[in-house]
Amino acid sequence: MTSASPAADMNAAQNSAGITYASAGVDVEAGDRAVELMKDAVKATHNASVIGGVGGFAGLYDVSKLLTYKRPLLATSTDGVGTKVAIAQAMDIHDTIGFDLVGMVVDDIVVVGAEPLYMTDYIACGKVVPERIADIVRGIAAACSVAGTALVGGETAEHPGLLGEHEYDVAGAATGVVEAADLLGPDRVRAGDVVIGMASSGLHSNGYSLVRRVINHAGWALDRQVSELGRTLGEELLEPTRVYAADCLDLARTFPVNSAHGVHGFSHVTGGGLAANLARVLPLGLVATVDRATWELPAIFKLVAELGNVPLADLERTLNLGVGMVAIVSADVADAAVNRLNDRGLPAWIMGTVEENSDAILKTGPDYVQGAKGVDGGAVRLVNAYA
Repeated sequence: MTSASPAADMNAAQNSAGITYASAGVDVEAGDRAVELMKDAVKATHNASVIGGVGGFAGLYDVSKLLTYKRPLLATSTDGVGTKVAIAQAMDIHDTIGFDLVGMVVDDIVVVGAEPLYMTDYIACGKVVPERIADIVRGIAAACSVAGTALVGGETAEHPGLLGEHEYDVAGAATGVVEAADLLGPDRVRAGDVVIGMASSGLHSNGYSLVRRVINHAGWALDRQVSELGRTLGEELLEPTRVYAADCLDLARTFPVNSAHGVHGFSHVTGGGLAANLARVLPLGLVATVDRATWELPAIFKLVAELGNVPLADLERTLNLGVGMVAIVSADVADAAVNRLNDRGLPAWIMGTVEENSDAILKTGPDYVQGAKGVDGGAVRLVNAYA
């Protein structure tokens, strides 16, 4: 007669007790605790237009103010933060990744001149650790406050067996509104317009697959002190994305978009780099000439280039290289627009001009980009070397 194995005894005991959601790896109570920890931060983003509190099936937003619009257009965007979450997880710091998420979403919306009204988030994780989830959401809420956007809802999903215990990913979506007469697009850009660059805070949220590969290849640890950066490598890589929404909206209101003497366009510099994203907001027949000599590459970009021997062309089509947002304005307000941004604490400078695209312009090579991301638009050429 043979006796049952310990594993068989355990399986029999589990079968007799029944399989629960908790034994399958999902802790509903932990999710409830996470909500309690985050709800004050979420409420802080609410304004008079938010109806109800935290925890409803749907977030409600009173859009009565749209009745004052002649032709309101809704704008929407969704995004995540890519593999930057791997840095946050490795460093066990989770209250900054929300700025990356919000920046990637709301700053796409302001490109068309829309005010981002409200946002929702989604967090998928291998195991709900209430404090960690609350940190993530607190970061999202803080960034929403900077953008002037209400965080009206979200979802945390526990996926045991699909994600590791300490793994998670985040995504979000936002909705904004713009008066049709104030809509920004390539049709507003004219020859003679000036291109203004707005400084990034660092790598933002794009190109981390390249950056992580370079760092791993070099064998550098995240806690390595890097003199050129003035801090550890991990601290630099986790620097939150700058959120431009409020600054761009202020600029568009100060220099009205439906005027010949105002803001004519914005471009959010994300995946694809400066040239590709700027080309998306230019009309056919025009080219923006951007002078690299008008700004110096921040240290982190030089470091990535040197450690990985990354070709310049690859850097420029992967990373923002110090420019996170671009404004295109009429020439007569360019200096005033730069001053307005600088007065708000956002470093900005004139980096180029828009002109007719002529046969005299060299239209080949990595320094010239015609259209991008499915948009059959204008062109961008990069000239000179970085300062």
